[in-house]
Amino acid sequence: MDLAKVRADFPSLQNQNGRKAVIYFDNACQTLRPRQVIETINRYYHDFPACSGRSMHRMAAEVTREVDQAREKVAKFLNAGRKEEIIFTRNTTEGVNLLASALNWRPGDVILVTDKEHNSNLIPWQMVAKRWGAILRVVRTRDDNTFNWDNFEHAFKDGAVKLVAMGYTSNLDGVTLPATDIIKYAHRQGALVFLDAAQTVPHQRVNVRALDVDFLAFSGHKMLGPSGTGVLYGKYRLLEQLEPFLVGGDTVSTSTFDSCQFLPPPEKFEAGLQDYAGIMGLAAAVQYLSQIGFDSIEKQERLLNEYLTKALSEIPGLKIIGPADPRLRGGIVSFYIEGIDHHRIALMLDQMANIAVRSGQHCVHSWFNSRGVSGSVRASVYFYNTLEEAQQFVEALIKIRKVL
Repeated sequence: MDLAKVRADFPSLQNQNGRKAVIYFDNACQTLRPRQVIETINRYYHDFPACSGRSMHRMAAEVTREVDQAREKVAKFLNAGRKEEIIFTRNTTEGVNLLASALNWRPGDVILVTDKEHNSNLIPWQMVAKRWGAILRVVRTRDDNTFNWDNFEHAFKDGAVKLVAMGYTSNLDGVTLPATDIIKYAHRQGALVFLDAAQTVPHQRVNVRALDVDFLAFSGHKMLGPSGTGVLYGKYRLLEQLEPFLVGGDTVSTSTFDSCQFLPPPEKFEAGLQDYAGIMGLAAAVQYLSQIGFDSIEKQERLLNEYLTKALSEIPGLKIIGPADPRLRGGIVSFYIEGIDHHRIALMLDQMANIAVRSGQHCVHSWFNSRGVSGSVRASVYFYNTLEEAQQFVEALIKIRKVL
């Protein structure tokens, strides 16, 4: 990977108005966008800003063709069995809510989650438990936040588990689940498996058929794509069984005053006019990532995390969340310093060194509250970040530590 050439694709990484370019370490929130994605979005609005699948004119036909090609590209990217297994959503959150609302629930159904789920993969299941009498069971991780097999297997002993719904890679600490083994075990017990892959799909190759996962969701804005775009993947036979979440235009083939005929997947889940420019932009992001290659992405993230982990571990009072081995934390380094407000650290990094990080509880309030930790600073890198940027981050943090 030619890093200099790659960075030239990202307008946000260039000097602007005489100001030095930002060091962007907030990639777990959302990534920057390359010009190829931006140009694709603009092409829709400039050349054919029309509806897909509704009108017969040439502009509409072009949109329909672009959306269909985008679905094919995403399906190939995930190695889905067919393009109809790809449902376009606004984000991972909508995908989780779609699934939570569409599954047929009965009182006593058990849902398993981990103890460090993003709110988007926790609150929807809390609502299912409240509305339908399902049982939400939390599988506690080990002390270092890695997956606990004993706790997982024990969770199957009391009541039939209907669904295992877990974050494939944690946005808190970057730890990735042993998903293949989890899915195999869950299926042997008769349970379905959903993976929140918002932090996985942008960083490593995900093959849904090799995993044999039943459902999987991710967001475009975390993988170079436009905000307001996402995907819910599902095995087609399971999607056929689901009731639609949102209904209305484009979900039915016909209707009367008292009935309707729903279209097959994915159409019955994509109600109303869609974000066609965003869908096209998402396909451009998929193409860009495929050209970079996940071997290069993982190599660069590992290089940066290994450096950051070693350097930060030497700062007095600093605690890194998750396992000590940076190879187990992808591109995320989440940390806190005893006695120092995490938001203050983030603000000083921005004001002193133009370094962008995330501070707070990262939508994983349940984990922080259960452990009495007020919050953390999260530095999250991506393939376009450099070792020089990591060094500047450490230097700035050392200066901040000396004055606080």
